[in-house]
Amino acid sequence: MNEVSHQRIKTNGIWLHVAEQGTGPLVLLLHGFPEIWYSWRHQITFLASHGYHVVAPDLRGYGDSDSPLSPSSYTVMHLVGDIIGLLDHFGEQQAFVVGHDWGAVIGWHLCLFRPERVKGLINLSVPYFGRNPEAKYGESLIRTFGDGFYISQFQEPGRTERAFARYDYLTVMKKFLLMTQTDNLIAPPGMEIIDYLETPSWLPPWITEEELQVYADKFQESGFTGAFNYYRAMDLNWELTAPWQGSEITVPVKFLVGDNDLGFEASGIREYVEGNVFRSLVPNLEVVILNGHHFLQQEKHQEVSEEILSFLHKFPAE
Repeated sequence: MNEVSHQRIKTNGIWLHVAEQGTGPLVLLLHGFPEIWYSWRHQITFLASHGYHVVAPDLRGYGDSDSPLSPSSYTVMHLVGDIIGLLDHFGEQQAFVVGHDWGAVIGWHLCLFRPERVKGLINLSVPYFGRNPEAKYGESLIRTFGDGFYISQFQEPGRTERAFARYDYLTVMKKFLLMTQTDNLIAPPGMEIIDYLETPSWLPPWITEEELQVYADKFQESGFTGAFNYYRAMDLNWELTAPWQGSEITVPVKFLVGDNDLGFEASGIREYVEGNVFRSLVPNLEVVILNGHHFLQQEKHQEVSEEILSFLHKFPAE
């Protein structure tokens, strides 16, 4: 089997860096915040060894991909457009898509906008909620959780960049990737979220200092503004997605979530993903709850890889 290779691809007016390995049906792996293609390193090799062409991009604003300056260039329209461009580049009418965190948001909207391009979707951590016609997403979160909520703090250009700059990049990565809290990510009044997050004094067995340094090095090159711009486009997303109000996700979906993910119990996510509303929005749905935290594809990489593969095996080979 060939090794992981890298290239930059022109799509939707920007250049995206992708890592790829293997031959066979196309599987796209879409990362979240604050990550890069490398968060899928275990799944890339695993799925390639089982006969799939695996492609993991650095999403726009991340890693070695282009990072447009304006938050308005980070809507779900742009993000889904980037992925459609990748499918076209590889000459594939359809692909399997796996998304985590913001990558899951992209996966949901790809299925909403262009379901004919997706064979099946495996999403991690972030369920599909549908669009509330009465309240913009960002505004409603700020009203509900206040200024200490991480998404609230990410809204103001420059604010979180300045706060993050008080720490070296490796420390920032440790604070996020290794967090084990299970309630909502809300800092006390007057405190920035990056100051609130603890810096672990030891590493869990699923990640090494060298692996964390890979992330730190890339964010040192790119900065965090591109990543924050996803959050700054949330209310614009609400405006743009009005035509899909009430639409269902018709693509077959497997949803994975850790039982210790942020807000899983505190925000009622468990009740939601096990309930009827989620299934009414995503009728062809399988839900799997694993023992783990937010960065599930790394912490529980073998289990997640096998869950992905078992889903892929449900589709007959062409």
